[in-house]
Amino acid sequence: MSVLKLAAGSICSRPPGQSVMLESSAPPLPFEAAVAALRQILTFEAPADVLLSRFFRDHHELGSKDRAFVADLVFGVLRHLRTLETACGKPTPRLLALAFLARQMGYNKRQLEQVFRGPEMDLLPDIKAMKSSEQPFAVQWDLPDWLADRLLARHGVEQTARLALSLRNPAAMDIRVNTIFSHRDTLLTALANSGISASPTPYSPLGLRLADKPAIQQHPLFLAGHFEVQDEGSQLLSYLLAPKRGEMVVDFCAGSGGKTLALGAMMHSAGRLYAFDVSEKRLARFKPRFKRSGLSNVTPQLISNEHDIRIKRLNGKIDRVLVDAPCSGLGTLRRNPDLKFRQSPESVAELSVKQASILAAAARLVKPGGRLVYATCSLLQEENEDIVTAFLALHPEFSLKPAQAVLAEQHIMLDTGDFLQLNPADHATDGFFAAVLERA
Repeated sequence: MSVLKLAAGSICSRPPGQSVMLESSAPPLPFEAAVAALRQILTFEAPADVLLSRFFRDHHELGSKDRAFVADLVFGVLRHLRTLETACGKPTPRLLALAFLARQMGYNKRQLEQVFRGPEMDLLPDIKAMKSSEQPFAVQWDLPDWLADRLLARHGVEQTARLALSLRNPAAMDIRVNTIFSHRDTLLTALANSGISASPTPYSPLGLRLADKPAIQQHPLFLAGHFEVQDEGSQLLSYLLAPKRGEMVVDFCAGSGGKTLALGAMMHSAGRLYAFDVSEKRLARFKPRFKRSGLSNVTPQLISNEHDIRIKRLNGKIDRVLVDAPCSGLGTLRRNPDLKFRQSPESVAELSVKQASILAAAARLVKPGGRLVYATCSLLQEENEDIVTAFLALHPEFSLKPAQAVLAEQHIMLDTGDFLQLNPADHATDGFFAAVLERA
């Protein structure tokens, strides 16, 4: 049986509309594998990257190029899902794959006939003819209705369209230099000498943006701890907290530790840095990163919840606390396009309650004169400004310090107002929100 197969590279690395060559091979992979993977992922039972990793573990016969094809097709469909569903009329995973290849990747009828059956091909003219510009705004920009409504109410049509377009495109790969071992210029030169093209990020003094997406985590300098993969927006959160050598610092929701490592390096591995998280799996992923980092001042700690006794014993003793709160993740749609279909107004409301509770608990750790940074990777006001406004109303001992002023103190010229508010359309980062709160 003939199948679609890449001649070289990854379809996501090609401009939309540019056709790629097809060739025949057997067994019937990777197209049928891509449809099978898509069928599983469209259940939205778990994050798409988790389900896809599970799929690849179950299909060892797929080579690296086959896996790239499957991943690119699956994530391409997720990015354009509402447009593709509308074009298909009665979408199935196979038809969605057909629509993506025809509409977004520029495959022609002759190429598609290699793998699609007659009745499916009969739908191709209508699939290609559907004009997304004539569809409702949410369909046109591949957003759920509720999310489009909230963004439109806040940003208006033009800005929301720009934002939606940027969220639909894949993200570049950013890395952060580990200053325990290296400097940005030194690392830039070393990467260039190994054939990897990169450039300094415009805001983070420690960031580099790669021109492509090589297998960077196999690079000797990565394995030696000279850098970590981290979005530039995430790097800036560490500059808002601005920990100093010898202080006591808490990363309240540490996850797999990317920001913890950045904070530890800023502290020159001096002082004490607690990395709290409720997930044993996330902290387990942190261990090899910590081992590579060269840091000696980090204490990872599994907690049951924000009221754990191991947190309470630190009340009033901590110089600086970072709360990168659990959130909808809607600022990361470039990387996780399935999130827009896995979140809902109800889930956001539940998250807002949790965020307020976590922020209040973390605030108890901060000693007089200390700093608390609340952050999310959400674009929604109810997870961001509303949480901070309600917190300040209940905690008059804290006051808001403009994020722009904090960054300027560190020679980072980025002004988004009192809050740090980043988005891929304006800053080429993931969507981030952060507020700097200082205790009297």
